Amino acid sequence: MMAELQEKELERRLSLFQVFLKLYEQHSSLLDDILQLENLTQASFAVNQSYVQGVIDGSTVYVITNLCDNKTQSLQQPQQIWTIGRDDSNGIYIADKYLSARHAAIQYIEQQGFYLFDFKSTNGSFVNGEPVYQPTKLNDGDRIRLGMITFDFFVNHTCRTLPTVALELLMQLVPGMDNHSINIFNSTNAQTEISN
Repeated sequence: MMAELQEKELERRLSLFQVFLKLYEQHSSLLDDILQLENLTQASFAVNQSYVQGVIDGSTVYVITNLCDNKTQSLQQPQQIWTIGRDDSNGIYIADKYLSARHAAIQYIEQQGFYLFDFKSTNGSFVNGEPVYQPTKLNDGDRIRLGMITFDFFVNHTCRTLPTVALELLMQLVPGMDNHSINIFNSTNAQTEISN
């Protein structure tokens, strides 16, 4: 029985190989294009993963993104609306021919969250593969595509204050006992005394 399954699997693989061989013989440029696209996709993942992160920090709301010139930036906007498009007047300006001049916007609505709006763009806006026809609430980890640009969306609702680093760890971070390390230790001890 096992030998029969292995033989069927080998036949299936041989058949698949023959199909690809015929395809390559008749349309070699198509297969080359497919392989080139695969290489481009892998290269783009290796270079930079694009994202927008909505941050709610008390009464302050802003976004952090690396979509603008592949540099991470914090963007504050008084109306809490971040427009996206290829026109340089957008809050998130992306020079991409597949984006409309004013393609979409991310808006924060108090007590509700972040929403994606599409401005009737030519190539559309999508959240997790679904087209955006009306304001769509964004959730942590959503995958957004605008034209041919794809990025992840994250939401940060909380900020934790961490405890001070233990003295023995601080000593490993700072080589030698110069004035700088003494200042670090003194400020740590002062903070400990204040909190006690």
